[in-house]
Amino acid sequence: MNAIVEISGKQYTVTEGDRLKVASQLSEVGNILTFDHILFANDGKKDHVGTPTVKGATIQAKVLEHGRNRKILIFKKKRRKGYQRKNGHRQGYTLLQIEKIEFSAANKKTLKIPAKETAKEE
Repeated sequence: MNAIVEISGKQYTVTEGDRLKVASQLSEVGNILTFDHILFANDGKKDHVGTPTVKGATIQAKVLEHGRNRKILIFKKKRRKGYQRKNGHRQGYTLLQIEKIEFSAANKKTLKIPAKETAKEE
């Protein structure tokens, strides 16, 4: 089973057991987070495409650690003007482990699309 989930405005492709670095989440280490903004899911038999999300699908992830990424340098300069600015930034992250991808019973029903009817001339 795999899915495409949106977490903090970014989309990630996940399967059960994956480890994932996402933007900082407000949760303690060891807690279980539940995400329900699933855009696409595959249960092994059938693809479920969300419109815009898959109804009844959830992903449970365990918080493993919090940390900060490597430093990114920002350097601005205007030539011949004596203007230089150097700045650095370290973005915080949360490391998640995907525990479960679940579907509710309501999502298992199939969508039936009616066949096109041709116009009859009278």
